[in-house]
Parts: sequence; C-alpha cells; structure tokens
Amino acid sequence: MAFSSPSLWFLGLLVSLCWGTTLASEAKIGYGYRMTSLEESTFNGGSLIGYLKVKQSTSKYGPDIPNLRLFVKHENQDRLRVHITDADNPRWEVPYNLLPRTAPPPLTKNLKISSQFSLPSYPGSNLIFRFEPDPFYFAVTRKSTGETIFNTSGFDFVFKDQYIQLSTQLPKTASLYGLGESTQPGGIRLRPNDPYTLYTTDISAINLNTDLYGSHPIYMDLRNNRGSVSAHGVLLLNSNGMDVFYKGTSLTYKIIGGLLDFYFFSGPRPLDVVDQYTTLIGRPAAMPYWALGFHQCRWGYKNLSVVEGVVEGYKKANIPLDVIWNDDDHMDAAKDFTLDPINYPRPKLLEFLDRIHSEGMHYIVLIDPGIAVNSSYGVYQRGMQKDVFIKWDGQPYLAQVWPGPVYYPDYLNPNGVSWWVDEISRFHQLVPVDGLWIDMNEASNFCTGKCVIPTTHQCPEPNSTTPWVCCLDCKNITNTRWDNPPYKINASGKSAPLGYNTIATSATHYDGVLEYNAHSLYGFSQAIATHKALLGLDGKRPFILSRSSFVGSGSYAAHWTGDNKGTWEDLKYSISTMLNFGLFGMPMVGSDICGFYPAAVPLEELCNRWIQLGAFYPFSRDHANFASPRQELYQWDSVAKSARNALGLRYKLLPYLYTLIYEAHLTGAPVARPVFFSFPEFTPSYGLSTQFLLGSGVMVSPVLEQGATSVKAMFPPGSWYNLFDMTKAVISKDATLVTLDAPLNEVNVHVYQGMVLPMQHGGVISKEARQTPFTLVIAFPYGTDGAEAKGKVYVDDDERPEMTLVEGEATYVEFEASVKGKTVTVTSNVQMGKYSLSKGLMIEKMSVLGLQGKGKELAIEVDGTALVNTTSVYFNQVGEVQEEVEGGSKKGMLVEVGGLELPLGKSFSMSWKMEVVS
Repeated sequence: MAFSSPSLWFLGLLVSLCWGTTLASEAKIGYGYRMTSLEESTFNGGSLIGYLKVKQSTSKYGPDIPNLRLFVKHENQDRLRVHITDADNPRWEVPYNLLPRTAPPPLTKNLKISSQFSLPSYPGSNLIFRFEPDPFYFAVTRKSTGETIFNTSGFDFVFKDQYIQLSTQLPKTASLYGLGESTQPGGIRLRPNDPYTLYTTDISAINLNTDLYGSHPIYMDLRNNRGSVSAHGVLLLNSNGMDVFYKGTSLTYKIIGGLLDFYFFSGPRPLDVVDQYTTLIGRPAAMPYWALGFHQCRWGYKNLSVVEGVVEGYKKANIPLDVIWNDDDHMDAAKDFTLDPINYPRPKLLEFLDRIHSEGMHYIVLIDPGIAVNSSYGVYQRGMQKDVFIKWDGQPYLAQVWPGPVYYPDYLNPNGVSWWVDEISRFHQLVPVDGLWIDMNEASNFCTGKCVIPTTHQCPEPNSTTPWVCCLDCKNITNTRWDNPPYKINASGKSAPLGYNTIATSATHYDGVLEYNAHSLYGFSQAIATHKALLGLDGKRPFILSRSSFVGSGSYAAHWTGDNKGTWEDLKYSISTMLNFGLFGMPMVGSDICGFYPAAVPLEELCNRWIQLGAFYPFSRDHANFASPRQELYQWDSVAKSARNALGLRYKLLPYLYTLIYEAHLTGAPVARPVFFSFPEFTPSYGLSTQFLLGSGVMVSPVLEQGATSVKAMFPPGSWYNLFDMTKAVISKDATLVTLDAPLNEVNVHVYQGMVLPMQHGGVISKEARQTPFTLVIAFPYGTDGAEAKGKVYVDDDERPEMTLVEGEATYVEFEASVKGKTVTVTSNVQMGKYSLSKGLMIEKMSVLGLQGKGKELAIEVDGTALVNTTSVYFNQVGEVQEEVEGGSKKGMLVEVGGLELPLGKSFSMSWKMEVVS
C-alpha cells in the first residue's frame, strides 16, 4: 500500500488493525504501545524524539518494558534510522567503538525541543517516516512513488527485556535476499516459511537452513511493479540472537535482547543498496593482488616436506598457485603462535619461505582464539598477566578446543587487543607469514557449560584420535536467565541452549558485558584486532580470512563458507552463499573447492566441475579435511586439465578482478553478483542461483550436475561472447534457456556487450602475470555498426595498506570504445599514470567483437597520427562470430589489432576505418 494521501493511509491502517487485533488476542504476548509525546528535536541537525507507553503488560516471556524512547533521523538522503529503546534504562547495543556510527541522544527528557511535531509523517529526501500514535505503528515510504517499503501496522509490537517482536507487511511480489549466514537450498531468494535464525554457531555448512558462522540481519527487497523496478535494504543492527519469520506477505523479528535499531536504505537499484549499506558499516577491505591468485590448503599436511611436495606438484602440473596454507599442522600441540619443532623446524621453514617468497608466492597459517591453559606456554602466561580472558564468576572461562583446555581472549578488552597485537608481532618475528586465518571464532567449544580440568584422566588423552570430544568435567548452567532465556531461538536448527558448544552466555567480557549480548560479535572483534596487528607489522596490506562474521566484518577480513562436503549439492549451494556475502559487504568470499569433508561420491568428476566454478570465486582455495583423500588439483590428469583451463582464464582476468576489488573498496559493489544486479528489469533472473556475474557483465555458467556434458543457461537480452572462444556468441532475446556445450574440461564464461574488458597473458603466479602486456576485449552488440562500450582498470603497488589513487603508487584508467559506420574508436582517460609508466605496463592488442559484416583495415591512427611503416602492428580478422543459438540473421566478426605498444599510463585515442564487405 502506498501512502499517496492521508485518507488512504488511515484506510489501510484500519484494515490492518482489524487483522492485527485477532492476532494479538491469539498470541497474548503483548498488546503494543501508545505514543505519549512526539517532538521535533534539534539534536544532531534535526530528528524526531518520542515516548511510548505500554498499553497492557503481560507475563509471557517476562514483563513488558513500560516506557520506550523513539528516535528517528534521516541520516542522509538515502538512509533513515529508527531507534527504539527503554526510555528509563540503558540497554545493550552494538558498541560504537566496534562499529563506528552516530550515537542517538542520551536518555533524558530534558532535551532542547524546537517545536511540537503534529503531522503523522516525517519526510526526508527519499524516504518518509509515518506513524500512528495509538496503538503505535510506523511505516516507511518512498517519497518519489509513495510505495510502502516497511509497515508495522496490524501486528503485535512487543518489547520485553529478553523478547522483542516486531513485524512488517510485504507485498506478495517482493523478492527478498540476505538474512544470513545459512546454507540456502532454495537459492539466493529467500523462501517463505524457511527458518532464518541469526546466532553465530560452529555447525557445518552441510546443515541446511541453519544458523551458521555469521550473523547478518540485513535484507534486500527487490520489487518489479509493472515494469517499475526498485530495491531497498533493511538492517536491524542487533547482535543478540534472533529468529526471523518470513511468511511471504510478512516478516517478523523475534529477538532475545538489545533494542531496535533499524536502518532503511532507499536504493533504488541493488548496487545502490549495497553502496548505502557499506557507507554505514564500512567499505570492504583492500586486498593484496596475490590474494586473487589460487590458494591450496589441507588439514593434514603433517610435515614441511609434504607442503614442499604440494608446491612442487603444482609446478610440475603447470597449474597456477599463489598461496600455500597450513591448517594447525604447523603448531606445537595445536597451540597458537608456535611451531612443531619436529615436523616444522624453524630453520627449514624459513628456508622454504625464502624460496617461495623469492618466486612471488605467499604463506598463510591458521590461528584459533582458544589459548591453551599451560603454565609453560608463554602466550598463556602473558595473557594471564594482562588479565585478557573472558570470565565466568570472576575466573577465566574454561573451554576445550584443539589443544585441550583453553581460555578465550576478550577482544572487547583494550588489554586483550594490545596483548593479541603483541602476540602476532612475536609470531611474525618467528615466522614471516603473509596473512592469518582466524578460525573457530563463533566461538567454538567442544564442551558446554561450566567446566573444570579433570583430576581422574588426561584431557585430551595422549594420541587421541577424537580430540573434538569433550574430555573436561562439565555441568550445564541452567540457573540464570542468560543461559536459559524465556524465549528459545531456533539455535543450531534445533532450539539448542544458547551456550551449546560455545561460551556460556552468562560469562562476562570487559566492563561486565554479557556473552549473551556480545556472542555474535566475537569473530568480528577478533578480526578488528588481527587487522590492527597485521597493519602494525611492516606497513603492508593485511590479508585475514575469518570464519565468523558480523555486520562490518568485510572491512577487515575475507570469508570462506566453512565446512562443506564433497557433494554435487554442496557445489551448487556454494553459489548462493557466495552471492549473499557480496550483499553483506564481504565480497572476498569462496567455498572449499572439491569439498572439506570426505566426498560422498567419486571425487574426480566433481573436482573437475568444482575447480571450473571455484576458479571464479572471488576467493579461490582448495581445502580438505585430514580424512579426505588427497584432492590437490594435480592428483588427476583430468582435473589438472580443467584447472589449467579455468585458472588460466582467471589469471588472464586478474586485472579485471583486482579492479573489482578496488570498486568494492570504494563503493561496496560485490565482486561476484547475482544477475539481477546488472539486469534488475529482467524478472526471470530474480531467483537465478546457478549462474552469476563477475562485475557488471562477465557471466559464469558452471556445470552443477553429475554426468552432464552441457548446461542450460539463462542470458538477459543482448550479445554474450564466449571468453574461451570469442568467435562464439549467445544472442539472447528473452529468458529462454540456452543449451551450451560443456565437455568435462570446459566451463562457459561469457562477456556482455558494452564492456571493455582488460586482460593480460596470465601465468602460473600473479607476480608474473601482472607484468605481462594487456589486451582490451571490446564487446559490441552482435552485428552492429553503431554502438559504445566502456571499461576500466586499476593497478597499484598492492603492498600499500591503503587502496587509494596516489601519484606514483597507483593508476586508474577508463576506456571508451565506439563504432560508427566504418570507424572504430578506442580512447583511454588516465588518472595518475606515473605508476604504470614506471612499471612499463603496455597495451599490445585489442580484440573487437560483434562488428557487422566482413572487413579489412584501411588506416590506424593514434592521437591523430597514422601508424605507418610499423611492421609490428597487424590487423587480423580472426573469424566470423557464430551464434551459439541459431536464428540470427546478422553477421558479426572478431577483429584483432595487435603489435601495439600503447603505454597503459598514457591517455590515447586510437581509431581505424574498415572497408566493409557484404
């Protein structure tokens, strides 16, 4: 319902109230609130401040909070904030030093008031806040169209200490995305009646529709009303556990603490929503160039010689590899910041690192948050001296993970952060690692409850084959309202106790903060501390991979989707999770290629198809469990061939991918995107979860089914050119599925018309690949004689912490191309070209797709000067572009202009005329 006039607003409200009264009488959890005052304040440039009083208290889930304070502010033209809290007592909210943002006014009724605010609306530039006083409801509408994007009328509004409930109406036509982290078998579009529980949990990603490692209470709502397309975003910034019930025509939050802090983002395009969201929570982190290369890891590289053999295996197979990883195998008895003196002796490890570093490779290791309780262990000793561990009843909270009994550092404690920074510095002096992998940070615990170290047996038993089985003496904690809250969220997909296999929720952090409130912030706070530590080492750009995440984590870390399995279903699910994290502001994301847990099916064919998909994850890594068969990409000849093919293209696309990282860092734009991000008017793509875009127009269409030698793909209307064979094109007119050939070793990747795609020669390591000459792939509509194309590329010294455009340290180039009749023109506009010029980066070739008819070059000019007596420059009509789907009448051709020596760091205008032959 659109608020086109006050009469329509009240009519809609009346209908909603009749329905809502029935619901309230059935549920009897709460009877809502009435507004007692609402005034316009001068606070922070202008806002609304109101007070609400409970209409009738109930006892279910505890007593209602009697008085609430409402704060409403248009924070900018695209963002509206609605903040509701206890009017009399401060309540927990995400710490402002952890996620910087503007704080609402302090709780006082003595604020300076400028005037009585009497009208039932509060307009901003793009959004309007509307309300009704008794019972209190609010709605948010678009100013331009009157469309309602959030409407709480007709539902119970309940605000108790440990139970908050609020709902919004939704049109049936709305397509929703987000609310993670979970493995969604139905694809990226949320399905009505699927469970959406947010509470960071160490539970394998093979569990479907279950709260997993991250908590991201943000959703995007995409609507297409008779061709009028709009998207908006809704963030409920709350770190407490919650259930979100999506019924198709409504969405209900049930939260077990904190307050309501809503942010509404007006869009109206999907990319606008992510831009506006990451403006608030922080832009995605800058990534080093090498992080876009291929990564290899395994839990079970038992000694250094095995790792050396893996690196050598990739070299012999001529498969790209940039980064080699260790799980906890390098550690001494699984203790953080240590080396196994037998299997990873420091002198030999340093020799190995010197060798791979000289070649341009990098090395990353895992660290877990649990610190071994061991009086001879320096990390533990220093932590105890600085009092940095989370406490229960005044003593460090005891848990168990891989080293056995552990304490958890408190990253909300300033001393905990400084201690952590110091420990990373000490470790880096021991081993010059290039990045850190922070795992188990939900936080994970093999035990539950209040535990003590046993006196009757060792924990863990020497040479235990099941170190993940709890061996501490523990008892459940059920006598506090934090460990046993009145409302049970669907934790772990089974309404498990909140403290199940994690830190007890009655444990306390620095300054008395309850784990109950801060639980889902643990991995986020650890990522911030780790980022600070790495920045302080040698001034290089950090790389951090984190399993747990929260709103804002993308500003500090990359993410992988956790413990999946070698199945065809997991291969398919990985696409949706990857795309969701782009929405969450964490675009550097990928899944364990070939699966972490042992395969449930023969692995060779699956691994072929997985590397063809995984080669185009933003974060591309093969990782496996110790119980899995060896699955490095060279283990099978067929997989090695697929890897050379798919990773070969990835390494040619590295300049494009790195430019997308730069774009993400500036605007939040995801690297891997749902198709509807570029084609929001193309409604059939709203649920498309088997294909995705890299940037605005590179389509990846992987095989996801066993035994398949073709793939049915959907293409928005236009011309799409095969990047493996540019003489092949898909000319799409509608949503009809296109059958593409996909033999075992091939994957389909297409570039869309209108793009200028920067590519290089590729190679087996990014350090070498990025030094090779550039080719510009210019894609025009098939058979055109009048069209334009655009593209860009960003290059820099990727060891700088900041990914900013600074003269001598970075270059940014925008390309424009056009064809008008017989003339093709390509221009570049260079910003700060000194860096590229100093590196000798050159453009050597242009591949132009889709030109009409056949032709030959008559003259090539650069900056108005004809290229004459230049034998190295050539013009080549490679061949006629064939439609991969029959039915086209026009003919197009692929033309190459090669042998060029155009400096990337110098602006140019190049053109040539062709003699067109029918």
